Amino acid sequence: MITVSDKAKEKVARLIEDANLDDTYRLRASVAGGGCSGLSYKLDFDNEVRPMDQEFEDKGVRVVVDMKSFLYLAGTELDFSDGLNGKGFQFNNPNASRECGCGESFSV
Repeated sequence: MITVSDKAKEKVARLIEDANLDDTYRLRASVAGGGCSGLSYKLDFDNEVRPMDQEFEDKGVRVVVDMKSFLYLAGTELDFSDGLNGKGFQFNNPNASRECGCGESFSV
């Protein structure tokens, strides 16, 4: 499962509202090759669920993940920070053995 912090929930709701997206859209989380640690996180909104996708809902936020990415993201909490040490979504990933300094890439 992928969970969502209260701050991430608030930010996702604001982004959906600002983009005038309807309730068919979900937050798509995925992993792609790249970044300074080998794998990087990606977030987007998507209104399509593919046959092998895993779908979760936490705090009213629907998150969809393709099966390959789910192998890397299982148990991850999506958080949001707007503090002085960086602004944006953060992945608290228990599967990551190493993360880069900016938190945008990781390795297992």
